[in-house]
Amino acid sequence: MKHILDWNKYIEKSREVVSEGCVLLENKKSILPLKKDAKIAIFGRAQLNYYKSGTGSGGMVNVSEVIGITDGLRKSAAVKIDSTVKNLYEEWGKENPYEIGMGWGGEPDSQKEMPVDDSVIEQAAARNEVALVIFGRTAGEDRDIAPEEGSWKLTKDELSILKRVKDKFKETVVILNVGNVIDMSFVKEYGVDTLLYVWQGGQVGGLGTADVLIGKVSPSGKLTDTIARALEDYPAYPNYGNPEHVSYEEDIYVGYRYFETVAKDKVLYPFGYGLSYTTFSVETSNAEFSAEAASFKEPPVITFTATVKNTGNATGKETVQIYAALPQGKLGKPARTLVAFQKTRLLAPGESQELTFSIDTRTLASFDDTGETGNESCFVLESGLYTIFTGTDVRSVQKAAEFTLDATVVTKRLSKSFAPVKPLNRLKAVEDKASETGIAFVREKVEPSAPYQNIHRKENLAKVHEDVKKLLEKGDKLSSVLKQLTDDDLACIIRGEGMGSPKVTPGTAAAFGGVSPHLAKLGIPCGCCSDGPSGMRLDSGAEAFSLPNGTLQACTFNPELVTELYTLTGWEMLYNKVDILLGPGMNIRRYPLNGRNFEYFSEDPYVTGVMAAATVKGLHNAGVSGAMKHFCCNNQETNRLGLDVTVSERALREIYLKGFEIAVKSGADVIMTSYGSTNSMWAAGNFDLVTRILRNEWGFKGFVMTDWWAQINSEGEGPGKTDFAQMARAQNDVYMTTPDGARNLHGDNTISSLKQGALERDELLRNVANIISFLEGTHAKKRLLGTDDTVEIINRKANDAITNPDDIECHVIGDGLTLSTDGIDTAKGSSYVFTLDASKGTGIYNFSFYGKAAAGVAPAAQIPVGITINGLSITSITWNGAEKETVEKPNEMVLATKYSVMKLHFVQSGLELEKIVISKSDKKLDYELMQ
Repeated sequence: MKHILDWNKYIEKSREVVSEGCVLLENKKSILPLKKDAKIAIFGRAQLNYYKSGTGSGGMVNVSEVIGITDGLRKSAAVKIDSTVKNLYEEWGKENPYEIGMGWGGEPDSQKEMPVDDSVIEQAAARNEVALVIFGRTAGEDRDIAPEEGSWKLTKDELSILKRVKDKFKETVVILNVGNVIDMSFVKEYGVDTLLYVWQGGQVGGLGTADVLIGKVSPSGKLTDTIARALEDYPAYPNYGNPEHVSYEEDIYVGYRYFETVAKDKVLYPFGYGLSYTTFSVETSNAEFSAEAASFKEPPVITFTATVKNTGNATGKETVQIYAALPQGKLGKPARTLVAFQKTRLLAPGESQELTFSIDTRTLASFDDTGETGNESCFVLESGLYTIFTGTDVRSVQKAAEFTLDATVVTKRLSKSFAPVKPLNRLKAVEDKASETGIAFVREKVEPSAPYQNIHRKENLAKVHEDVKKLLEKGDKLSSVLKQLTDDDLACIIRGEGMGSPKVTPGTAAAFGGVSPHLAKLGIPCGCCSDGPSGMRLDSGAEAFSLPNGTLQACTFNPELVTELYTLTGWEMLYNKVDILLGPGMNIRRYPLNGRNFEYFSEDPYVTGVMAAATVKGLHNAGVSGAMKHFCCNNQETNRLGLDVTVSERALREIYLKGFEIAVKSGADVIMTSYGSTNSMWAAGNFDLVTRILRNEWGFKGFVMTDWWAQINSEGEGPGKTDFAQMARAQNDVYMTTPDGARNLHGDNTISSLKQGALERDELLRNVANIISFLEGTHAKKRLLGTDDTVEIINRKANDAITNPDDIECHVIGDGLTLSTDGIDTAKGSSYVFTLDASKGTGIYNFSFYGKAAAGVAPAAQIPVGITINGLSITSITWNGAEKETVEKPNEMVLATKYSVMKLHFVQSGLELEKIVISKSDKKLDYELMQ
């Protein structure tokens, strides 16, 4: 079947997401929307360098053009941009280019701000009506945000510009092009009247932002995090950043669950808040119960209607948010818990829409991890009053329904799993009539559990044997394949291969499944993974669509819109022969300094789960999938591979696992485990996490992978990267990644563990059945059979064309490689891309580039060639115009993975490149692979 991906529709859908995700926090003087033909001056370095995403694997999407905010306003032709100020910034930018930093995670969180003379501001204020001040921040993988100027805080130079612009202009708009919330103390200090969070909107972010600024779209974004007055006001503040061990002492009281319970005065902007250019009224009616709430013979559902009316003068959308207040009982509860939300369609002034909500009261249950209610390891509804509120943020609510339980009801009986093995002194809410909310906090000590993972695994072995026996007796295709697998096959198939494996699309993250000739002969295809979630990372240099970041997507509160966007991404993946996007990122934003918060959705697990499910649903519409990551508690980048966190079972069940559970029960079929350790077990080999909870409790039938080069540990032992036996015992299906799936170059212990009896063959067969069953439903299987669908991309600019992956050749270096480059296109702007197989092992390699300047090139001319490996800029080499005879340009470069995609980018025309000679160096390099 042939599918059409219309690039213009892709752009427009992304633009729509951006416009709905912008959050207007201040508009006291109704400066926004900007009036038609308004004269505006734009200040701030960020107008030159729009942040489309954060850094690291989640942001490495190759694009030829990024449309920033100034570009979007210019394209709109709705306002008149001051050219004098604009030209000053552009000229300064040429002399002060964007600093990209060195290596992975080396990009600074902000860029140097341009000094602006008072006279420039005064003259601009005389010529213009409105000033836009744009501040930008980035952050990302492997490095947390620093609690200092230029990172979490605005710099003195930025504050100076803001103050002086605010003093001289009658109307000033502050725009924040950031990945997640930053320090907002400047708002009150400098009297900011108009403030717009525009987040990081991908490659067309400036278009959607401009639509909001000029009033083409009324803002409807809502905060998915609480913005506190100061960093130290966040409940995780005392327990964040330690590189070895962190205790989640705030327990379930994350974000608004903490602030609305005991610290309302510490909030600058509440969860769910966001202004519009119009106003709305929300009225609830017709609350009905499906059963007697006190009997629970049937799971009761509360149904009611919220009528939303546009009472203002502009067309817009509103989000109705449903919160619950629960009885404190013996367990203690937050003052508010989000249980549902819906967004209206576009409503004209005076127009109304009825939204119907059905609240299953089982979703209000709390987890008893200590047995205080007499029901240990159970979800319970404690006796008392339950109140349901409707509103437009966590503060602006009205009562919609209430009911009283006369006795505590158990909604789900489970077993003790994944409990802390170190002492934990956590917060607990109790009734306190003297406080504003009627609730106060006390400390509760959670006693550590004895080791339990090995016990649980052994208890499960009988089930494993029975399940595998049934599989093998089925007589279907899967059982036939499983019966033909040798021990070596079983060891092979649990090895992912990458990065840049030539068995799949070059420059992608990994191949998995049929990574050996024998596995392929048995009809097992090779699946392909590509980094995400902000679009596909293609280290071949091929371009892909850069999507709005997770923060922005969640702030739309519009899962249907997110599904539509990711359906288009799914077709783009199919075009590139990619089966799994490594996303969505769905860790809880426990603390605002987490470097990868830009990838994640919210401090709230319900929002997180709904948005993740929407993402995966969109990908499924195109027959591809997304790996929900990082399972679980990847809430800090500092020492993320080695960090151990202690967290209660209740916090895991109600906060850190809840979003994953929602998405799994909505059909998600791929999970990526996280790097670090939770309760002293690294996630990649955590039996309780992956088998007891994910698979046995939630009924997950899909495919689980590790994060790239993750550590694994057996219970009570230290971590390492070769304990595949423990990974397999936990039912984590594939290790990502190894240099060669067919050979044990990584040094894993699978075969030796089988021989020693530490790993049972049925455990491997179970995992292999998971892998094959997943692959059978993918386009990878269709590709193997030659029956795959095709995608045609239309209305895409020529310079956005995706490199055909079939045109990228793989060259084995072996004992030495001479690669002829005679005749390749070296014209300005062109690139030459190829894959190298470091068959003699990773390490330092000698590269010699042979070439000369073409006839007619001026002797003083410079002809640079930029070199990237696996998407990272490595170096550049330059010939000059006087080098008319062949000249050797030697260089040493590190090939850190067995397969590396190298790209030569020709910055200027005039080079005749003849050959590249490559050999392994005798030099040794100590390095550790990290992703």
